[in-house]
Parts: sequence; structure tokens; C-alpha cells
Amino acid sequence: MADAVRGDEAAEERLSEDDLIARYFRPLAGEGAFGLRDDAARITPAEGTELVVTVDTLVAGVHFFPDDPAGAIGRKALGVNISDLAAKGATPRGFLLSAALPEDCSPRWLGHFADGLRDAAEAFGCPLLGGDTVKTPGPLTLSVTAFGETPTGTMVHRFTAKPGERIVVTGTIGDAALGLLLRLAPGAAWTNGLGVEARVFLTDRYLHPHPRLALVPALRRHASAAMDVSDGLAGDLAKMCRTSGVGAEVDLGLLPLSDAVRAAIAADPALLDRAVTGGDDYEILAAVPDAALAAFLDAAERAGVRATAIGRFVPQHETPDALPVFRDDGTEKRYSSGSYSHF
Repeated sequence: MADAVRGDEAAEERLSEDDLIARYFRPLAGEGAFGLRDDAARITPAEGTELVVTVDTLVAGVHFFPDDPAGAIGRKALGVNISDLAAKGATPRGFLLSAALPEDCSPRWLGHFADGLRDAAEAFGCPLLGGDTVKTPGPLTLSVTAFGETPTGTMVHRFTAKPGERIVVTGTIGDAALGLLLRLAPGAAWTNGLGVEARVFLTDRYLHPHPRLALVPALRRHASAAMDVSDGLAGDLAKMCRTSGVGAEVDLGLLPLSDAVRAAIAADPALLDRAVTGGDDYEILAAVPDAALAAFLDAAERAGVRATAIGRFVPQHETPDALPVFRDDGTEKRYSSGSYSHF
């Protein structure tokens, strides 16, 4: 942990669990959390709405570097869950945090972590409702369960894409994947042509998810299916195809890429594959009927979210191996390992 304080400071101040919660997490508590003084929280859904629930676990050394800034880890822990809610067309209501903290986790680190978590909670309108804290001999492990709500019957599923519908993705693809590569090998040949601004951009995209909450109304109104892109575009599109019983064809020439990623690919064309399969984009992948496409793209533009149609869902028998087809200048690609997998 880059800003963890070990040794004397950590030894001088040994906080009990109650003290830790009171100092770092009680200030984040929202309505229904009872100031984190009870064993459970209460959520009352608004009339005519349903609760949507999602959970993600982040492990140091797997989902983030142990020495990433503590504030960035806090923002990411909540942001990845809010991205899931956004893709379901859900408005955030609150979250639970389970934190397994190493013995050398210092008060300074916890303070920065809580600040980052507070920034995210305020930005996303998603207050802390409760959770659990434990010590662990293993790596820092954070699990967030987030609650959102949708008007009854309007949750957007990922298993309802249909043949003929357009494949739409928000933002730009591959930024975080190359941000990770930049962190792992900052002196790689492909980085030589990147300026400071491009390096900062890619690094920020890796560290800080930007959930597309502004697109929630448009998804409810116009999308027939959606999911967030967290494990790689190719792999997540394949998941949507498998659960929906469809195939997919994508025009790589339409893939939305940032200037930084285009510069990297110009230096090393093989990086296109990394952009397509790398994780941590936290963009939204949606199936949109032709008749609704113009309205969806217009709504996205008015919401300040870039959205791009990159292909079409097709009958499953047209892609019998269940892998989306990516076409580029007459060539076809299928990515058998199209996303990050823990198993």
C-alpha cells in the first residue's frame, strides 16, 4: 500500500472494530443505516419500484495493485457495482461493504480509503448502509453489495437480446486494458509515442470506473438487453450471446477507440486484440432494436454519453461456435479467450 503507514504509527493506534467503524465508515452512512449502530439496515422501495441487487468482490493483487492509491481503491470498489446497476437501468439506493483488512493496514490508509469511498458514494447517490470488517492474514479483500431500484417491470436483462437488433457500446473500449499494460511495463516500445496526457488518461481509466448512470432512462426506454463491460468486450458480448441464444457480428472498424488507444495500436497493431479482450472498461453493452436506435443514440448524446452501434445480433446458427465474429477489412476474428476469467 503506497500510503499505508506501518511500524510506529500503526503500533501506537490499534483501533477496535467499533472505533474503526465510528471513525471511518459512520460518516458515510445513509438513511436506513441507523448510524451503523444496529446489526442490519432497512430499505423501503419507492412505490411502484423493485429492488435490483448486485455484488462484486475485489482482491489486492487480482483486481488492483496493493500499492494503488487508497482513495482510488475506495472509488473503484463502489464504482464497479454502480456500473452493474446502471446497465440494469437501476437508480442506486445504497450499499453494504465487507472489508477484510490486513494487519498492517494503517489509520492513514483507512482514512484515504474512506475518503475515496465517500467521494464515490456522493457522486453516485449511493450511501453506505452497513457491512462487516475483519482482519485477514491474506490480501486486502473488499466486497460491495449495491442496491438499486427500477420502476416495476423495467429492469434491463442481459439474456433478452434478439436477432436483428443492433449492438451498441458506450464510451471507448480498451483504455483500462492499456492503462494496466502501461502500469505493468511503463517502458514498453509502444509507450514511446504517448505523451503525458495520454498516459494520465489511460491510467485514470484503469483506476477509476465511470459508471454510465446518465444513460439509465434511455436503457429502460429503448434497450432490450444490456450488461456492463467489465471483463472484456469480446468475452462479455459472448456471454450475452450465450444467455440470449443469439450470435453476433461486429465491425472492428466501428469500434470506438480513444486517441490514446489509437496511438498505441498504431505503434503496435497487436494491441487491438488487447483492447477488445481486456477488462475494466465499465462501459455498457446494449441490444437496441433498429426502430429505437436513433432515439437511443440521441438520448445518449443529450445525456453526455458517447454511444456507438458496432454490429448486429444474428441467429445463433450463423455463429455455431457461440463466439461473436469480429470483421476487419475482409478478415474475421473470433476470440476464444475473450475476457478475464478467475477460473
